[in-house]
Amino acid sequence: MHSESKELTPAEKLWQIHLRLNDVFGHLSGHPRRDPMRELISTMLSHRTTHAKEEMAYFQMLERFPTWQEVIEAPVEELADALSPAKFPGAKAANIQKALRIIQQGHPDFSLDFLQDLDVPEAMAWLIALPGVGLKTATLVLLFNFHKPVFPVDTHVHRISQRVGIIGATVTHDKAHQIILDMLPKDALVLYNLHRHMLKHGQKICTWSQPKCEVCVLQNLCNYYADVRLKGIDQ
Repeated sequence: MHSESKELTPAEKLWQIHLRLNDVFGHLSGHPRRDPMRELISTMLSHRTTHAKEEMAYFQMLERFPTWQEVIEAPVEELADALSPAKFPGAKAANIQKALRIIQQGHPDFSLDFLQDLDVPEAMAWLIALPGVGLKTATLVLLFNFHKPVFPVDTHVHRISQRVGIIGATVTHDKAHQIILDMLPKDALVLYNLHRHMLKHGQKICTWSQPKCEVCVLQNLCNYYADVRLKGIDQ
């Protein structure tokens, strides 16, 4: 296969990733996978935690404390115990309670629907001001639930972007959000599909250890394949 890893610009590579992964995984409608509050709290729980453990922690919390008011009023040690499948349950319990109190002050029904009416900078600033909420959590909520033109960078998106050569080796997750977004059309459905497809590709093919380069549809775009895997084969 002819290598395009050094011939295309990062933006051209990124668009090729979108087209190729869309063919592999299929076009997604962008329908929210869960309501905004669940997206927010679940993503707060997901830090350094597998999806299965995140889900377990979320449902254990709601089993013991079925309403957001009960979560707020729970002794923090008991909430942390309910969240124990997740990493750092004590810190996450404290942050979730603090975030819920802030949400309740302005929105007693715990609805985040008001974010739909805010522009992106306002909505991002409001979410990031919540304890325990960073760029990844804020962008996931805004893209998945409110179709705002933002681009979440999780560990899979970041790894693929570095290996292919979309971003440099020293670019952090936080800086990557804007760098990658600036290369893409401000179309929420395109951004949603690209994020979800890169996530799946990172889980199935471009894994952290022992990536399956030999079956990767991005092979001829990829700096990592050209510089590391091919050289290893030649030696």
